[in-house]
Amino acid sequence: MFAVEMRHITKQFGTLKANDSASLRVSPGEIHALVGENGAGKSTLMKILYGMHKPDEGEIFISGKKVSIDSPAHAIQLGIGMVHQHFMLIPPLSVAENIILGKEPTSLLSFIDRRRAEKLINELSDSYHLQIEPGAKIRELSVGLQQRVEILKILYRKAEILILDEPTPVLTPQEIEELFSTLKNMKNQGKTVILITHKLSEVMEISDNVTVMRHGKVISSLETKSTTKTELSKMMVGRESGTPTEKSASTSGQPLLLVENISCSSDRHVRALKCVSFKIQEGEIFGIAGVEGNGQSELVEALTGLRKIDSGKIELCGIPLTDRRALAFVAHIPEDRIKRGLVLDLSLAENLLLGRQREKILSGKFGLSRKTLDKYAGSAITKYDVRPPNPDARVRSLSGGNQQKLIIAREFSKDAKLIVASQPTRGLDIGAIEFVHNALLSERNKGKAVLLVSSDLEELLALSDRIAVVYEGEIAAVFNSSETNERQIGLYMTGASRQTA
Repeated sequence: MFAVEMRHITKQFGTLKANDSASLRVSPGEIHALVGENGAGKSTLMKILYGMHKPDEGEIFISGKKVSIDSPAHAIQLGIGMVHQHFMLIPPLSVAENIILGKEPTSLLSFIDRRRAEKLINELSDSYHLQIEPGAKIRELSVGLQQRVEILKILYRKAEILILDEPTPVLTPQEIEELFSTLKNMKNQGKTVILITHKLSEVMEISDNVTVMRHGKVISSLETKSTTKTELSKMMVGRESGTPTEKSASTSGQPLLLVENISCSSDRHVRALKCVSFKIQEGEIFGIAGVEGNGQSELVEALTGLRKIDSGKIELCGIPLTDRRALAFVAHIPEDRIKRGLVLDLSLAENLLLGRQREKILSGKFGLSRKTLDKYAGSAITKYDVRPPNPDARVRSLSGGNQQKLIIAREFSKDAKLIVASQPTRGLDIGAIEFVHNALLSERNKGKAVLLVSSDLEELLALSDRIAVVYEGEIAAVFNSSETNERQIGLYMTGASRQTA
């Protein structure tokens, strides 16, 4: 008897068939990984299991009993809990208040029994090694501790089946180790875990079985120990992975970017960067590691002219960044492609024009030339494999991976000296990640300077020549990527270690 059995689930949104007769079997007391590219149908299938969507066709069985799950509240009653990629916590409330919300223990007089609530939470914390202070405010906790609260919240509701949607991108290596230890402990106590993840190394490390989805269908379900990352990758994308662009040894080129003792404030008028200094030379990828909220976003905005610095100086090719000539040599892949990179209701061609409308390359004799723009757009779309390859298509209709390719096509076709790439692969599937990595390495090998901000330490180590760790607005350490590892970087990310001058 399976803890979860989903038979021939089909779900359609308009013309899009998100799940196409997908079947899933998960045994009691196992960690089951669910993998696939963006749009493969993983999240839709799990939202159906959690009662957020109703299937058009198919059957669901929980512990052998056929059920019709019509809401998350019903799923919780059936012992199913879900930790979403974006946490559902209320920052001003305490840990205990968030955990018991909607299921508060009461006293004889129907008042909330806070002492009993904290006792129950402490018992759960001890049982699953999820130590937390019940009285702490959510807004004061690290991302890793907030995730603990989310897990405790569903354990408090007596969940036997836990769904975790992409739980690790915002965690440090140490927090990931703690999470995996917790999941193994939960498995040992008979809980069933379904883990949605893009990271195949995590699949191999933590899961007992893995199910691969592609285009809404289940391609294969197999024991993790009987497969490899290469085989899983091929099943996910339907082909062999391409050969990565070769990362040649870094040469001691001329410094292109000089950042000297810069400080600036956040939108809340709090000091976000404090006397930050570094250089990036031509033909170098300089990585920035750090737990989100430690000044990375403000640094990117300062380097792209979006945020004024309070003190210090920034020079590109010897020209102060306050000079518009310097900004013309900066290409920017923003962290939020929807908010900062694209206008969704404009066409592909019009988005490729954004910020470049004054460039002579796109102008005719009497100003902006539609014929020249169409020619440029067609060439860029083909070169960067943007799909569908239609310059007149609305950007809103593109997948996340193709939207990112469009931004890269626009920014990399500039005559840029510096590329600022912030979280360039976040939310992308394995095929799109491979494309972005190769594009960055190719530009680096052409002699460009690249500043790469990423929460994925494996990505930083693979692409960067040097890595700086930021902590509380300061650079805590700088490493040659070949001489460090994820664990060492993680210690600096949490403030547990710091380099001395």
